[in-house]
Amino acid sequence: MTEEIATTFAQLNLAPAVAQVIDEVGYETPSPIQARSIPPLLAGRDLLGQAQTGTGKTAAFALPLLSRLDLALKKPQIMVLTPTRELALQVAEAMQTYARHLPGFQVLPVYGGQNMVQQLRQLQRGVHAVVGTPGRIQDHLRRGTLQLGQIACVVLDEADEMLRMGFVDEVEEILLQTPAGRQTALFSATMPPEVLKVARRHMRDPVEIRIQNKTSTVSAISQHYWQVKGLHKLDALTRILEAEEIEAMLIFVRTKIATVELAEKLEARGFPSAPLNGDMTQQLREKTVERLKNGSLDIVIATDVAARGLDVKRISHVVNYDIPNDTEAYIHRIGRTGRAGREGKAILFVAPRERRMLAAIEQATRQPIAPMVLPSRKDITDRRIGLFKEQIAEAMESQDLEFFEELIDSYQSEYDVGLRRIAATLAYLLQKEKPLQAVEGFVEEMVEAEDLSSGARPGRRTRGAESGLRSYRIDVGRGHGVEPRHIVGAISNEAQISGRDIGQIQIFDDYSIVDLPAELPPPILRHLQGVWICGQRSQLRPAGEEGGAEGTKPKRRPPVREGGKRPTARKIPPRGRGPHRG
Repeated sequence: MTEEIATTFAQLNLAPAVAQVIDEVGYETPSPIQARSIPPLLAGRDLLGQAQTGTGKTAAFALPLLSRLDLALKKPQIMVLTPTRELALQVAEAMQTYARHLPGFQVLPVYGGQNMVQQLRQLQRGVHAVVGTPGRIQDHLRRGTLQLGQIACVVLDEADEMLRMGFVDEVEEILLQTPAGRQTALFSATMPPEVLKVARRHMRDPVEIRIQNKTSTVSAISQHYWQVKGLHKLDALTRILEAEEIEAMLIFVRTKIATVELAEKLEARGFPSAPLNGDMTQQLREKTVERLKNGSLDIVIATDVAARGLDVKRISHVVNYDIPNDTEAYIHRIGRTGRAGREGKAILFVAPRERRMLAAIEQATRQPIAPMVLPSRKDITDRRIGLFKEQIAEAMESQDLEFFEELIDSYQSEYDVGLRRIAATLAYLLQKEKPLQAVEGFVEEMVEAEDLSSGARPGRRTRGAESGLRSYRIDVGRGHGVEPRHIVGAISNEAQISGRDIGQIQIFDDYSIVDLPAELPPPILRHLQGVWICGQRSQLRPAGEEGGAEGTKPKRRPPVREGGKRPTARKIPPRGRGPHRG
């Protein structure tokens, strides 16, 4: 009997609260590992899955397990073991996203190097899921601070990597401390004998799933990635649009609403754009594609499904504004360029925690993806000047200028002004709405993480009433692995606050102080309080409102560097801003 494979998430019978999130985050069709894993996991079966990184494994186990969760029981029911802290954080954040409509859901990432006190506090409050590395999980078991008596399912994620790193004994000991009747899911890119031994000892009649690793050589497309840093993604995209030789560009985002929002933001910056998503009528989608084909539109922002089958030969650039959920989607996306023997360029925006997906994409495409340096202010200025010269040359060739030549002769004779001065004045009048010289406020050079050793942000505005900034406290610090770039990225992306409007950042053991615009609107402030940074809710509030026995403001001291010396936060004057932002 042929296995019936679901082609939509609606066919998978996930809990309504979980299914709602699937629609919100823009997942439109399940990947092969998701379509085949979710039904048996929902049914409580053990599962042995072989699939590469980048195939959607996290959703394959998180969605069904969250659908079966008992929210009233505030004890660990799901435990996910991962080989690295990076993967633990990634899985924990994904689970938090999928559970956004599960009231009171708590997931705790645990890994070495993290503040133990913070972990203990959260465990005491109660968590539903624990995601961590075997070493730190075992540490909690020895201390008696993690109870596994209510564990309903254990997931071994990237099992071959865990065993390669020498965690086999820890994994075995942890499994022996879980209930005998628990569900077990094991995912691995390869199935060496050691992994199969673990599976045979700890799994009961598992469903076996093997997803073939698809690879594709993309030779006609030049691939590049930009690692998301201090600069907001929208500013980075704007620089690329300013400096690249672009015939037409297709920009991919995850959600339907993001296609509309990004198109509006690009329009506001002077780049005519249009969304392309499944909520649009068929007639409007066809009209948008036709405009892209005939050259009356050069920029389209699309979701994966809306762009399927799109064949427009003039697309010279594909930008992955949001990294895709799996490697197959990436290959489909960039295949929209490089058509009909033309060369194409693909650009991928990658957050630090998405580096694993980058490696998976390189493996799938059999091609290294080169890091990209964003265009500088000089690059943008040179590009604008070049286009301006082209406009002059084109008009000189194609237009009858006799009337204007006589007008200039008349002006020169009447006012005794040189032709060079007249030409410069006319050039200024023509370009003043969008200056040829890129202004500094728009094209600040990116802040590299390596330069942030003191916790103060170079080039940022100073603290104080005269700067229009106010100090805010967030409950994430050095013990959680946070760096200034994480704080800037989260605030910029979630609150649409420009990176240059974020002032000094000081990082302490279990909290940080960040300077933000003093008059944050209440809705933005409330939203930022719930933003997750390095696996922790920010709980952002004005510094000095931390409470305590007497409600006193805690004394802040700069973080200690190696050698016991405390750095002094650098105070750097505000950078100049021009009236135009490009």
